Amino acid sequence: MGRGAKPLSERSDATRPAPLTRKRIAGNMTPAVADGSPIVSGSLQTVTERGAPSVVPNNPDSRLGRRRASPHSQGRVMEPVYVGIDVAKDRLDVHVWPAGEAFALTRDAAGLEALGARLAELKPALVVLEATGGFEMTVAAALAAARLPLAVVNPRQIRDFARATGRLAKTDALDAAAIAHFAAAVKPEARPLPDAAAQALGELVARRRQLIEMMVAERHRARQLTQRRLVKGVERHLAMLQKELSALEQDLDDAVRGSPAWRDSEDLLTSVPGILGFNPRTDTTARTLIADLPELGTLDRKQIAALVGVAPFNRDSGKRRGKRAIWGGRAGVRAALYMAALAATRFNPVIVAFHQRLRAAGKPPKVALVACMRKLLIILNAMLRDRRPWQPA
Repeated sequence: MGRGAKPLSERSDATRPAPLTRKRIAGNMTPAVADGSPIVSGSLQTVTERGAPSVVPNNPDSRLGRRRASPHSQGRVMEPVYVGIDVAKDRLDVHVWPAGEAFALTRDAAGLEALGARLAELKPALVVLEATGGFEMTVAAALAAARLPLAVVNPRQIRDFARATGRLAKTDALDAAAIAHFAAAVKPEARPLPDAAAQALGELVARRRQLIEMMVAERHRARQLTQRRLVKGVERHLAMLQKELSALEQDLDDAVRGSPAWRDSEDLLTSVPGILGFNPRTDTTARTLIADLPELGTLDRKQIAALVGVAPFNRDSGKRRGKRAIWGGRAGVRAALYMAALAATRFNPVIVAFHQRLRAAGKPPKVALVACMRKLLIILNAMLRDRRPWQPA
């Protein structure tokens, strides 16, 4: 009892504390059940932010109660799986994202069979390969036979993505991990592989391009030679390459004219003045477009220009306005289209008028020619889309 305080017997009724009845106890204290420690309060409502945690949880599905089954184990929620494959001459490095699983297989029949069976179990949302100069085609064919979603991408895209994510080291296993990460982050569109006939036509066109490059290189070497014997050797080599080129062009003609769809597409393309170039006896541009640009006629004008690489990209920063320039695309198609546009500026009335208008506006010669390439490509794309021949109007 404090100093100066009166005993309870001497206090008045106003200052004397009320007796502790059952009703008063129930009003000032929540029931002391096992669900938390007692909390003194004037309300019987549940208080969740004060007091100790429950000793025995009311939720039977909580960790201390009956353990709830994981949604992954129940099969209701499945995280998408992405697979990256680094293809070498004799080895395949595979990485599974996001599980982080990595394994390696040989690039032979047994390894490809095991790869298809393993990926069929994983059921990936996408499998991504790099274009590695032809080694990836066998792997891509095996995965396509297993009906797996597949995308073959440019190695430069993978390397730029790896640098952007801080991956500077380079090994086959790290490359496979970077490809899988790229697949999960970028999600490139899965595209079906060309059939056997289209692949064979593409090989013929590529081989023709290689023969021409060798012939050009040999002619340049012959100009620098002074000994007659060496010059004769170069001439013999050129004759052999020319003979091989003639036989290859005959194979190309048989392949294109033997397919009704390709024959119709070639007739539509060659109806445009300039596609035959300066030599009306050859239709190299049309066959290059058929073999190396199967998307022609299926995309819109902006998409087809960006795919070929004749669409200028902005180079702006703040108030600075940089020069637009083309970038990327398919070099083989662009080279064939360059020669066609060069001929069209002389023989195609639509391209001639367009080119003259650009030059009169002060555009540099190469800028005007690239614009003509893009306009010619857009015209060809619309013709194949609508299956209509050339109409000058």
